[in-house]
Amino acid sequence: MTKSFKLPDLGEGIHEGEVIAVLVSVGDAVNEGDPILEIETDKASVEIPSPYTGRVNEILVKVGDILRVGDVLMTFDAIEIKKPGKTNHTLPSEEKQEIEVPAAKQFGQKKGPVPASPATRRLARELDVNLHAVPPTGPGGLVTAEDVRAFAEQNRAESNVAAALNEADDLPIAAPHLELPDFSKWGEIEVLPFRSIRKATARQMALAWSQIPHVSSQDDIDVTRLEKLRQRHKKSIEQLGGRLTLTVFAVKAVATALRKFPQFGVSLDSANGQIIKKRYIHIGVATDTGEGLVVPVLRNADQKSITDLSIELREIVERTRSRKVALEELQGGSFTITNIGAAGGRGHFTPIINYPEAAILGLGAARLKPVIKETENGAHKVVARLILPVVLAIDHRVLDGVDSARFLEFFRSTLEDPGNMLLAI
Repeated sequence: MTKSFKLPDLGEGIHEGEVIAVLVSVGDAVNEGDPILEIETDKASVEIPSPYTGRVNEILVKVGDILRVGDVLMTFDAIEIKKPGKTNHTLPSEEKQEIEVPAAKQFGQKKGPVPASPATRRLARELDVNLHAVPPTGPGGLVTAEDVRAFAEQNRAESNVAAALNEADDLPIAAPHLELPDFSKWGEIEVLPFRSIRKATARQMALAWSQIPHVSSQDDIDVTRLEKLRQRHKKSIEQLGGRLTLTVFAVKAVATALRKFPQFGVSLDSANGQIIKKRYIHIGVATDTGEGLVVPVLRNADQKSITDLSIELREIVERTRSRKVALEELQGGSFTITNIGAAGGRGHFTPIINYPEAAILGLGAARLKPVIKETENGAHKVVARLILPVVLAIDHRVLDGVDSARFLEFFRSTLEDPGNMLLAI
């Protein structure tokens, strides 16, 4: 039976992707769930699994094609998997060893029943939430009613963003309809495609800048003692598979601050006149992929140790840079940290908030600077200290300058005194 396969909805408001690899050829035998294409979206590389068991009949796409949801990718001479009460049509005997039929896979979903109470299941039906997609927080992987509500709220917020981003397919990045001059009149030029991560970043930044009134506060943090602690323990962390960086300490300090100042983890739903308060603390870490920034998310950062965060951050950053990060690892953040220090950013800079979040923290490079210190006898002396420049940008619709001052003071005191960090964890 010949069947067509169309590009499925990849979720997260993703409507298109570029083919970067065709993993099968015409005539190949495939099982349901086998990867057949690799597509690069504006967030990650995604392997597209075969929906059928059978043989590839026709391939309608090639590397470099830009596909949209619903485009036909391939056709298959599919065989029917044996089910109760139905006849099992199989391939000829010489082909049976090539195709061992696995249990059916459903793209983007888990198998088996989800642990949840009847009340939670009823709530999920009312909110049109797929329980398979909800990250559980209850004991033994139990999905709670709060999990369902949080997931529904996040989806609604992200759907609003997706609608705004795709309303005209190309959100204006600067002034609309501006014609550029013909630069080739003055010399040789090269025209590059504007797509994938770079295009998504442009849309997101244009949306954030147009929707959010940004206010920024900055500070200089003495991390001399923290750096000594980092140097003392970084080798033992590396032996466990992690990297003990200043970003890791910043993640933990921000997560601790969000427990004290939960208003920094909200999102404004202006369409419905609501402020969505998130009871989870998921920290996004802006990661340079070489083609643009992607923000993987560390979930429940407030509940994890420095060691756990060191290992998890290293792993998720590596997957992000190799474009192997899962889409669900890029969603659900409540606050973002961006660190340009590793790239040589020497001072303060103003980050743009990761819409629809309400705040973002930017870190520069920690450098030795002369600092005036008071001695025990009341005199003053100049000493060299390691100073970390930080900038906190907030959504002034839901946060005020006094909120920034209190948040930064708590963040500063946590990093400057490692003992405060230990007490706060």
